[in-house]
Amino acid sequence: MNGASQLASNFYSKAGSQKLQTIMRKYLLSILSLLFFAITYSQKIIGFSEANAAKQTDWEKQFDAQLKASNQDEWMKFLTSHPHHVGSPQDKANAEYIANLFKQWGYQTEIETYYVLFPTPKTRQMELLGANPFKAKLQEPTLSADKTSGQKAEQLPTYNAYSADGDVTAELVFVNRGVPEDYEELEKMGVDVKGKIVIAKYGGSWRGIKPKVAAEHGAVGCIIYSDPADDGYGQGDDYPNGSWRPKDGAQRGSVMDLPVAPGDPLTPGTPSLKDAKRLELKDAYTLMKIPVMPISYSDALPLLQSLKGAVAPAAWRGGLPITYHVGPSTDKIHFKLAFNWDIKPLYNVIAKLPGSELPDEWVIRGNHHDGWVNGAEDPISGMVAEMDEARAIGELYKKGFRPKRTLVFCAWDGEEPALLGSTEWVEHHAEELKQKAVAYINTDGNERGFLYAGGSHTLEPFFNEITNAVKDPQTGVTVNERSYAGTLVNGDVATRKKTLDDKTFKLEPLGSGSDFTPFLQHLGIATLNIGYGGEGTGGQYHSIYDSYDYFARFGDPGLVYGVTLSQTAGRTMLRLANADVLPFDFNSFYKTINAYVTEVKTLLDNSRAETEMQNKLIKEKIYDLGNDPTKKLKTPLAKEEVPFLNFSSVENALVRLKAASDTFQKLYSGATSLSADKQKQLNTILYNAESKLVRTEGLPKRSWYKHQVYAPGYYTGYGVKTLPAIREGIEQRNWKEVQENIEIIAKTIDSYTQNINAGIAILK
Repeated sequence: MNGASQLASNFYSKAGSQKLQTIMRKYLLSILSLLFFAITYSQKIIGFSEANAAKQTDWEKQFDAQLKASNQDEWMKFLTSHPHHVGSPQDKANAEYIANLFKQWGYQTEIETYYVLFPTPKTRQMELLGANPFKAKLQEPTLSADKTSGQKAEQLPTYNAYSADGDVTAELVFVNRGVPEDYEELEKMGVDVKGKIVIAKYGGSWRGIKPKVAAEHGAVGCIIYSDPADDGYGQGDDYPNGSWRPKDGAQRGSVMDLPVAPGDPLTPGTPSLKDAKRLELKDAYTLMKIPVMPISYSDALPLLQSLKGAVAPAAWRGGLPITYHVGPSTDKIHFKLAFNWDIKPLYNVIAKLPGSELPDEWVIRGNHHDGWVNGAEDPISGMVAEMDEARAIGELYKKGFRPKRTLVFCAWDGEEPALLGSTEWVEHHAEELKQKAVAYINTDGNERGFLYAGGSHTLEPFFNEITNAVKDPQTGVTVNERSYAGTLVNGDVATRKKTLDDKTFKLEPLGSGSDFTPFLQHLGIATLNIGYGGEGTGGQYHSIYDSYDYFARFGDPGLVYGVTLSQTAGRTMLRLANADVLPFDFNSFYKTINAYVTEVKTLLDNSRAETEMQNKLIKEKIYDLGNDPTKKLKTPLAKEEVPFLNFSSVENALVRLKAASDTFQKLYSGATSLSADKQKQLNTILYNAESKLVRTEGLPKRSWYKHQVYAPGYYTGYGVKTLPAIREGIEQRNWKEVQENIEIIAKTIDSYTQNINAGIAILK
């Protein structure tokens, strides 16, 4: 899915003043070492005794020397040679290819097979009726510059997996990004989508949110297209002349209700083994309720031209040569979809290198190997980086290297449809993982550019050491320094100020969109999600043009950032595997959750102020005249006043957490001198800490998601909601739910603090 890569690319492609950027770049490159705290690659490493840190440093240098871009290039050529979606011949061939290589490198390797619902289209029709009839092509053409784009017999056509079957004919309405706020705007304009087909632009949320919200508002069908202003000629030359999406390119992807639960929709919460008990299709609650189809902007143009009604708000307009109207259309759209609802096998490759001292403590590494078509960037660029890490560690093993903890390398299948492979594996091995999993390190697609990373904030100081030990291949500075410079150049004023005040690399909180989700948000295993991006420009995300030819020209020529990703994730694995005492930092977590509590309290205050203002305007009959003072917009109903909500239990829990965290971190420096038995006890407490943030009952309306601090938003999909039960309760104005979850969060924090206190007892 590679949602993080898309976000990174979007962030770093934003341009401010050209003159300011030029000045800033020259300034930063000349005095970067003075601005950033002076760091040399020392032998002091968090969690290691001085003697063991010296050994670790030496092994890491040898690890770097083993990494080879040429290997990654060779593997990518094979793995992207044919389409490799779930159930395809190449999907199985790729799994066997990867497994055989892991075996050659000395790993105990097996392929674990699951059987999942994976629908593929058998009927796709879309046409505009009326005076100017048009039939959508719904096909991406072969390009001579892209050798694999012509493999039509093997390619999945453009479609959205887990869409409903349907045959609908209705008027069309343009809903911008198709998120809840857009429907609020349409309501003000007096536009109702009930009984209509909606057309939405990609972007602004995960794709599955668009038909979900449309169905909630009574729409009977949903069309999603990539507007060239976002993803096409509005950004740069289109492929193959440039890297941006061509006019007939379309973005495939799943629209299953991922924020409710990932994994096989017929076996929610349990592994989809061959003889598993399955729900009937009609009872599968994560399947989309209306038909939904992705189209190109070439196919979208005649449909948008058919729209009448008001001119769309300025922020809604795209890059097509038309006046954007919201509709409805006078002429109707006929839209027909039918699917093969088949059970398909998927193949997870699991490779283990047993630990020499702590074999029942696992450090897990994963990337998916399935793609929508040839999938060079998403996911093979990340997959070959993981493979190179495993191969390099295998070479070190031959020289006498023995990891203390067990290393587990995973190549997931079925990530693209619904995080299928990782979710089924986690559900299958949940009890063992709860006992043994120290951390999970995830990657997905990768390209040249800046480091991005998200994850558990207990790992933030540890990961900062990693970022200061890896050099950026373009500039020669550390990847931390380059990320810092990039933020100062490309960030907004507030971000720049914050960055100048604090130069540490910040982990982003994780929502969803890749295989970290079941580890972090279902079981509560400490997690990192890592990748590089932002300078690959453009992209052929989920199209037939995400190919080796495309990637070699535009994504990461020479796979130099593939090697950099291997260095970054490989060091992360090696240090977690070999640390005397695991490098978890509770102060970092305290600061993070304290900030989240401040945010939700501010959100509540803002909601109260907005409610008071809106109700005042309604009462005084001067609500909103819009851009045209002669035309009064539809007046909304008055909102319920925001009640007083009591955060004292959370505030008191945070005081206790801070005291325990401060005490623990002061004592932590002496942990490497503890006896082996005491270290083992302490390490168990450390890697179990994240699990104290999960609640068996899960989140409101989605019990599969159990983490109380990080979750994908119910209406954002990939996008994270921190303290989700409180934050979304405020957004959805469910005040009873908010107060209930304030008390739940307080108890969760106290449980976490008790775990820290157990660690303090050992350290004392």
